[in-house]
Amino acid sequence: MTELDVAGLQRRLADFAAKRDWEQYHTPKNLAAALSVEASELVEIFQWLTPDQSARVMDDPESAHRVTDEVADVLAYLLQFCEVLGIDALAALAAKIDRNERRFPPK
Repeated sequence: MTELDVAGLQRRLADFAAKRDWEQYHTPKNLAAALSVEASELVEIFQWLTPDQSARVMDDPESAHRVTDEVADVLAYLLQFCEVLGIDALAALAAKIDRNERRFPPK
């Protein structure tokens, strides 16, 4: 895969799970829980930082690596969740942005 795309990443994640016989654990409930845990791990990195420190978190290679890894974990579980439930993540996001633009018009 030379260009990253959602469907390609979902296939890689599904193949990874299948080769380890993990599909049995990839229920919507379990994936939603795992997504929440990974999002919490991302929050934990920022928990005690000041606003200024949090804005500079990517300046430090170690913290940047941690943030990047947690973002990847969150995205992986979100993509797996969408795949299991047949949700087109990009279409869902586009529709939500449309609704928010109508709900919150510019001033």
